[in-house]
Amino acid sequence: MVLSSGTNAPDFTLKKSPDQTLSLSELRGRPVVLVFYPADWSPVCGDELALFNEVLPEFQRYGAQVVGISVDGVWCHRAYSKARNLEFPLLADFEPKGEVSRKYGAYRTEDGFCERALFVLDGDGVIRWSYLSDVTKNPGADGVLGALEQMAQPAGAGAAREP
Repeated sequence: MVLSSGTNAPDFTLKKSPDQTLSLSELRGRPVVLVFYPADWSPVCGDELALFNEVLPEFQRYGAQVVGISVDGVWCHRAYSKARNLEFPLLADFEPKGEVSRKYGAYRTEDGFCERALFVLDGDGVIRWSYLSDVTKNPGADGVLGALEQMAQPAGAGAAREP
């Protein structure tokens, strides 16, 4: 079961390149979209990450940082990101294998890879939306965009007003 809305997102530090790391806490103060996915080079993952790359300007309108996470290593991520021209970081949940995805309830122990799961965090690091997709299906970006839009609404927006 993936972590649900209202839960504080577990902090982590993962490698984004052979000599650089990224910590979730470094992204505080802005929305973050965590995209857990099974593997680089797989067809559905390729479609999903290409879509997220294509709509990246929409996410950026909300000030959001997109981060991909899988159990693949940094060299695999580097080659994949370059081949697909991805403009957001891919983090290696490689060793200990799946440690971060386990914290988010997004690890498939029986298969040894991440679930296809999405999390939208607010600037304080609180999960505001999460979604677990079938690993064989691209969940698209509409849910993420809807969550970012909802977070951008002023408190009480859309509520009925008293006369």
